[in-house]
This record gives sequence, C-alpha cells and structure tokens, in this order.
Amino acid sequence: MNKLNARKVVTIKTPGYHSDGGGLYLQVSPTLSKSWIFKFVRNKKATEIGLGSFGDISLEAAREQASEYRKLLKQGLNPLVEKRKIERELHLSVAKSMTFAECASAYIEINRHGWKNPKHAQQWSNTLEQYASPTIGKLPVAEVDTALVVKCLEGIWTSKNETASRLRGRIETVLDWATVSKYREGENPARWRGHLDKILPKPSKVQNVEHHAALPYTDISEFIVKLRNQQGIAARCLEFTILTAARTNESIGATWDEIDVISQTWTIPVERMKANKPHRVPLSPRAMAMLQLLKRMGLPELTVHGFRSSFRDWAAETTHYPNEVLEMALAHTIKNQAEAAYRRGDLMEKRSQLMADWTMYCEQGNQALR
Repeated sequence: MNKLNARKVVTIKTPGYHSDGGGLYLQVSPTLSKSWIFKFVRNKKATEIGLGSFGDISLEAAREQASEYRKLLKQGLNPLVEKRKIERELHLSVAKSMTFAECASAYIEINRHGWKNPKHAQQWSNTLEQYASPTIGKLPVAEVDTALVVKCLEGIWTSKNETASRLRGRIETVLDWATVSKYREGENPARWRGHLDKILPKPSKVQNVEHHAALPYTDISEFIVKLRNQQGIAARCLEFTILTAARTNESIGATWDEIDVISQTWTIPVERMKANKPHRVPLSPRAMAMLQLLKRMGLPELTVHGFRSSFRDWAAETTHYPNEVLEMALAHTIKNQAEAAYRRGDLMEKRSQLMADWTMYCEQGNQALR
C-alpha cells in the first residue's frame, strides 16, 4: 500500500501502469499524460474503473476513492455497477430540475437553423409560451403527464382546434426530445394515436374548415373582361396568377430569370414551393394578378388563392383531363407514396394544352367584345 508519493507521481516518465497498492494504479500513456485507474477482479473477471486524470485528482483523493471501492468489494458488491448507479441518480436529479420550458427552449435553439422558415422558431416559442407554459412550463419535464397535457389543450381544443392541434404536436416533439436526452422516461403523454384520441374529440369533428372564397368558374370570363380594363402591374399580376393557376406567393416572387421565353415555361424554384420541390408551369399568352386589385374592383370578399379553386372546378366539370394532370397543374403533392414513387415526370405536354384551354375559356368574354 502507498507505494507512490507526490514527487514520484510528478516525475515518473515511463508509460504503463504504476501500482500504488490495493488496486490503485497511475496510468502513464505513450504521450506521458497521466490518469488514475482502480483495478479489481470479481468472479474471475478483471475490471478497470477510471478515477480521473492526475491533473484533476490528487494522489490523496485517488487513494480515498480506491478505499471506498475496496469496501464495496468486501460487501460483495461490484464497484463499477455501484458507480454507474450513482451516475444515474445524479443524472436523474439534474433531469428533474430541467423544466419543460427549458427543454422547449433547448429544442428550438438546436433546430432553428434547420427550419426553412426563419419565423418558425418564433411561432414555436409563441405557441408554447402562450398555451403550455402557464400549466407545465415551470414543472420538471419528467413530471409532465397526460392530465397536464390535456389541461394545456382542453381550453382551446374546440374553439381553436387548429392551434390546439399544432400545440399538441409541439408538446409531443419537445417531450420526445427530452426522453431521448434522458430528461424523462416512459411513453409520451402528448401522442395522439392510441392515447389522446381516446380522450379528446377528433379535430375533424370540431374544426370549422374555412376554404378560400372562390369565384364560380362560369363567371371567370366576365371577371377577366373587368380585369383587362384595370391599369397597372397588379392587374397584370392577377391575370398571370389566374391563367397559371399558381399560388399568390409564387407569382409575387417571380423573377425574369425564372421565365424561359423560348420554351414558354415558368420554373418556380424550390424555396417558393409549398411541396418543397421546383415546379414547371407552361405559359399561355396572357398573365398577372393581386389581392389589392380585388378590393379596388369591389370584390374584397374574394381571395387570389380562390381562383385556383375556380380553375379546378372548371377543369373537373367541363373537361376530360385526368385527375393527375389537374393535380400536377396545381402543384399538389401526391399523398399516395406508392404513386409518388412511380410518377417521375411532370406531364408538361398535357398540362400545356390544359392551360391553353383554360386561357381560351377565360378569354371568351374578351372575344365577344371584339
């Protein structure tokens, strides 16, 4: 016992294990870094436990720890197992002090740079702070249970179901992150399927879905006549949006380098597409549109987005184009994954004829005036 001394520990330069006795060793690496090791044999199996580096643990402290491990061995216990128990208990005590709000902030901070929309992080924070924090924000994340999650949701589940559904999903995500991070254990009390769906009514039963106001397709021609009489870039932009069945933000953000005059094609880049992939649009001779124009025309109840519905109704009720052509024209994502895997093209030739027919239909009123 006590074979080493403070001076020898400092001056020793030979790589290897240097015994102090009683299972305690000073380990010197080939690079001459030094650390303390406790070795023991139990059930004919040799085991090593690291006690820390020489710079952090003194000779005296290392001897005290080795003495504790020898006591455990005499009691028939495994020092390594006991060491891990202590570490788990320490981690659990730290986890219990980690609140839901702290976990939410950590999750948002880690993921903010991966979110496409810079406002996404602020939306997450606002939703959780307004609806979750008053109930569970200051509680240890390990204590959040089903009753508490329901308490966060029940006040707005029927009155603001879309917000409540988004809130539930965000609470579920934060709790999943906390579980993976070892701050909590067990099932996620915010999961929907097979859990909260047994407690709360389905969103479809309580949601009031509001569709964008749409002009009946039978009135499109007359509307285009009025639109042509409007001056300015807004009028042209609105007409362009109608004739391409595009979304508002796609038209607003259009730049000249997206337009191929030769092939008469508009290629919308991925960053402006809802489906997160670029979209080619065949262009007919006419174009352009916007919401302020509708107000000036005395039709404030309509929305630009609603003209996509007008187009879809016209195509479904008056043409024989296949559904997949219409859905592709509207840049809708394919919900059937198997179908999506096999559909590689964008049906450009068929869509070119479709948009030409749509333009011709919209032009009827103007042709009558000629």
